[in-house]
Amino acid sequence: MINPFKKKKGLGRGLSSLIGDNDVKSTKTKIAISSIIPNKYQPRRYFEKESLDELTNSIKERGIIQPLIVRKSNDQDNKYELIAGERRLQASQSAGFHEVPVVVIEADNLKSLEIAIIENVQRKDLNPIEEAKGYQRLIDEFSYDQEKVSKFIGKSRSHITNTLRLLFLSDDVISFIEKNQLSQGHAKVLVGLDNASFIARKIISEKLSVRQTEVLIRALKSKKNLKILAKDPNILTLENTLKNKIGINVHIKNKKNNSGQIIFEYKELDQLNRIITVIKSHY
Repeated sequence: MINPFKKKKGLGRGLSSLIGDNDVKSTKTKIAISSIIPNKYQPRRYFEKESLDELTNSIKERGIIQPLIVRKSNDQDNKYELIAGERRLQASQSAGFHEVPVVVIEADNLKSLEIAIIENVQRKDLNPIEEAKGYQRLIDEFSYDQEKVSKFIGKSRSHITNTLRLLFLSDDVISFIEKNQLSQGHAKVLVGLDNASFIARKIISEKLSVRQTEVLIRALKSKKNLKILAKDPNILTLENTLKNKIGINVHIKNKKNNSGQIIFEYKELDQLNRIITVIKSHY
């Protein structure tokens, strides 16, 4: 049988070191699919139907080559919690199987999450958001830092940082990435943009490449800068004066009939309180 824990080159610890024969007790056997419950630490949430159908057909023809990884459930008697092999489990059910080969290991919650992430990263099964959420969970729930995640996964610190930054995108853009409507390359250039949602929809509707997206972003930034340069110099001077006085950005929109708006841009409550204090002290 193919070794299910063979370490792949270029990845950190790999499954072989996470589930080594000397470190973790394991047993190979077959169990009923009905006795397997979902993994609460499964980082993967989206499964492509076409890919799943292909795996189902493969399992019908050749069976399950690589066993699933499970651990005994702490909550339910005679049940096993799935650690790795969600696609194989779903495909086996679709293929009409009632039993699947498994490796039963002893693993705590941290090791369960580590194994699930490593297996999915090795197979490149996670979309960028699932990968980011997996890393974030190691940080939030198990006190990892980015350096430790980098060493554990076997990817550069910059890759970990850039992947985690994707979680700062708006919910709609994150949804596009999760559904594979946007690639990781697209996602990276959208991080930090105020108009990320607009550009994301443009990418999808016009099927823009990453390079075309970068050109679009530069064009939009140039257009914005031109608008700023076209503003009345007296207005710009007044904006800068107010900004220097109260320490926050101020935007003055003055129309041709000399009506308009003054916009104070605050990013936290302290800045809002400062604006209110300045206004109250003069009126």
